[in-house]
Amino acid sequence: MHKTKDTTYRMLIVEDDPDVCMMLQEYFEINDYEVATAQDGDEALARMLDPDQDFDIVLLDVMLPRKNGFDVLRESQEQGFSAPVLMLTARGEQESVLRGFGLGAEDYVTKPFSAEELAARVKAILYRTQPADRAPMEIYTIGEVEINFSTHEAFRGQEPVSFTSLEFDILEYLIQNEGHTVTRKQLLRDVWGISQDIITRTIDRHMASIRKKIEPDPANPRYIETVYGIGYRFRGNGA
Repeated sequence: MHKTKDTTYRMLIVEDDPDVCMMLQEYFEINDYEVATAQDGDEALARMLDPDQDFDIVLLDVMLPRKNGFDVLRESQEQGFSAPVLMLTARGEQESVLRGFGLGAEDYVTKPFSAEELAARVKAILYRTQPADRAPMEIYTIGEVEINFSTHEAFRGQEPVSFTSLEFDILEYLIQNEGHTVTRKQLLRDVWGISQDIITRTIDRHMASIRKKIEPDPANPRYIETVYGIGYRFRGNGA
């Protein structure tokens, strides 16, 4: 399954804690989501039902001012809102979980949670609910290596291939930009989250490590080309 290069998912984050809301917004924007936010139930419902908004997924806190998340979910569903909703709450009781699922929530995450865990849940939901040509990239084959970006596992035949989390992120970014030259500055900004105008050879060391794991001959790379003085280009067909 391959995510199309031009796919940008639109997300609504509904969270009344401004620090948590900002943290989530920044995290998902760095990962190429287009993010809108709301900080109370009335604003959330208005955004969800706005015909000019077209969200792919909603992260909905349960404890909200004016209207709680359960009421927002119920009323939005009654008025035809169909995008998947992932509930966020500090309340982990079984009753709350069952109530959320009963109202149509796709998934449920209890605070505190890591951004990485939440992102994995979001990807899984999008994979289940999006059309095939818009689903997040999950499994990709490079030569003899099959990589599962959802589970962070890779195999050459039956033998596991060990990638670090950062190497998975770099490789996924290159694949999503297949055929296009990616500069070191772009990698620093979009994978590392560093916006300063600096160049680091750390990128080259990571790329050398990735090549050792996917290239038949790392000294003469077939899949990850070096564009000298600029960056790298991924060629999935080895051309």
